[in-house]
Amino acid sequence: MKPLRFFIPIVMALIAVLCFAPTAWAFCGFYVSKADTKLYNKASQVVIARDGDRTVLTMANDFQGEVKDFAIVVPVPTVLQKEQVHVAEPKIIERLDAFSAPRLVEYFDSDPCAQLYEYDKPQAAPAPASRNEAGGTRGRADSLGVTVEARFNVGEYDIVILSAKESGGLETWLNRNGYKIPKGAKELLQPYVRSSMKFFVAKVNLDKFEASGYQLLRPLQISYKSPRFMLPIRLGMINAASEQDVIVYILSPKGQAETTNYRTVKIPSNTNIPLFVKDEFGEFYKSMFQTSYNKEDRKVAFLEYAWDMSSCDPCSAEPLSQEELKQAGVFWLDGDSANGVPAPRSFRPPVSSSSVFISRLHIRYTRNKFPEDPMFQDTSNRESFQGRYILQHPFLGEVKCPAGREYKQSLPKRFEQEAQTLAKLTNWNIQDIRRKMKLTVGEITTSWWQSFFSWLGL
Repeated sequence: MKPLRFFIPIVMALIAVLCFAPTAWAFCGFYVSKADTKLYNKASQVVIARDGDRTVLTMANDFQGEVKDFAIVVPVPTVLQKEQVHVAEPKIIERLDAFSAPRLVEYFDSDPCAQLYEYDKPQAAPAPASRNEAGGTRGRADSLGVTVEARFNVGEYDIVILSAKESGGLETWLNRNGYKIPKGAKELLQPYVRSSMKFFVAKVNLDKFEASGYQLLRPLQISYKSPRFMLPIRLGMINAASEQDVIVYILSPKGQAETTNYRTVKIPSNTNIPLFVKDEFGEFYKSMFQTSYNKEDRKVAFLEYAWDMSSCDPCSAEPLSQEELKQAGVFWLDGDSANGVPAPRSFRPPVSSSSVFISRLHIRYTRNKFPEDPMFQDTSNRESFQGRYILQHPFLGEVKCPAGREYKQSLPKRFEQEAQTLAKLTNWNIQDIRRKMKLTVGEITTSWWQSFFSWLGL
């Protein structure tokens, strides 16, 4: 234990030095908290690993209820074979969420009377033909215009791949075969039928689920080759009583991903906010996101994070290992592949994880504001971005120099600016914010705090 106690101060000192180095380290700070998907009662998560026209899509459902009632219908561009479907571990999506979540960081003002050298000064952050396993033949429901292209089992899921001539027949077939499809599915299925897409349909095999020992349903992962780079979200609107959230983690060997049929907007970031938000960061982020969502007329995709996956600054979680990236669907680390399925390791030497760039897109959608499925493209832009919010602690020690007196006189204006910024970001009442700021510093007895609140008229 002694060596460890000795080591920690060294690490902290090193971090302090790096955080006040030139602009290459401008994103540095002491990580405090993150705004991950646990903030939302219902938030679907999808991982898309894509290189060229090859895609590995991992879907984490937020199903709540009896597993016997679970059914998922996903439009896909091609007939999938069994070897193109896998069951993924939930931990991988949790790791991506933790790594890319918007974060809260802390800075601490140094003694304004201490001599500052140029290299010690903190730098401002920058602005912001298919097989049928069950007999080798394709089943057909001629009267409904539905064809069973394939049928197989993967893990705890029974899966069928369907094609259909019209959406009404598909809806009828699904209901007749025990899939609990909400009313109104016909209208939303119709565009996919017209574009000749196939339908990946899964439900739980109860015997296999009980034998697996898992308590929750695991994510499904599918691999395919298609020029279409899109996410079919419209079926999620069938029985949606309110706005839906989906977090999309796009992994690319190139750079940032963006939507092409909707605007992609960076979430507000790199702003100083009052200290009390440390205890209310979840509520702050939800309010800020809703305010930004309304401001953008509720029809944009928000970029919450964009970064090379070999590093992070500040880190809300450790970067994923090579093995974890592969589990997330990154198939190009070991070379080429066919039909989106990873190739043998002997094909080409492994590539550094710096060939993986993550874009975290947060889409909140309703049927009237998001009438089309989001289409994506990856770009060569490797600019780093993160949703990052800053707590700047004032220096509380005694000051006996002109610079120190000027520093104290500047604080009331700084605190008021933080209050105004928070009100603008969240639409919270400015007077409530000021009162909370007074409570936050209530235990500090230095006289200039009282002067500050007298200046505010509180």
